[in-house]
Amino acid sequence: MNLTLKIWRQADSSSKGQMVDYKVTEISEHMSFLEMMDVLNEQLVNSGEEPVAFDHDCREGICGMCSMYINGEAHGPDRGVTTCQLHMRMFKDGDTITIEPFRAAAFPVIKDLVVDRTSFERIQQAGGYISVNTSGNTQDANSIPISKHAADEAMDAATCIGCGACVATCKNSSAMLFVGAKVSQYALLPQGQVEAADRVQNMVAQMDLEGFGNCTNTGACEVECPKGISLDNIARMNRELMKAAVK
Repeated sequence: MNLTLKIWRQADSSSKGQMVDYKVTEISEHMSFLEMMDVLNEQLVNSGEEPVAFDHDCREGICGMCSMYINGEAHGPDRGVTTCQLHMRMFKDGDTITIEPFRAAAFPVIKDLVVDRTSFERIQQAGGYISVNTSGNTQDANSIPISKHAADEAMDAATCIGCGACVATCKNSSAMLFVGAKVSQYALLPQGQVEAADRVQNMVAQMDLEGFGNCTNTGACEVECPKGISLDNIARMNRELMKAAVK
């Protein structure tokens, strides 16, 4: 198929950016979206132009690096997939595809489609961990009884890959789905109870400090999350925060 690409180009974080049009031809419907971008970049390099910078790593939907805003949707028109899992069969011959970086004040553009998401890392560092005694008397994890329901819900929350689609798709650029998932995966397990109050207070405080907005309650984040993280995690985070406030 032959396509027109409208891509955001920006030299660095301090430069003004603009949309630039490119043509790509003979794109197979079996290609992934990133393979199509590779074709474009090979074309640009061969013609002596600067290739389009974009994040990617595993290309298996695990790392959360490949964050693109495609035709007004985080990760594009498919559901339950990251950009690297999006295939060109979702588009038609002759289509115009608009490709932008994730837009949020807390995700400043580094170059072209690459954004700085270290704000997520700082939120994790504020409380997304448990302290474990490793002195030699560590309790075996298999000896701690956990209900299957709690284990399943904790695992569902832990599938968050921190890609930032929730932030990009939210009109308030809220990170509450991300933070809710990270809080929930510990709040549901006995190992996370010791530091539960400090964890939720510190992570929410860091989220606010990074400049993320509040939840809009529209649910767009859950719809466009490639891992289908549930809004229930936001509700759980709010409950944990209220419990911590009255302790």
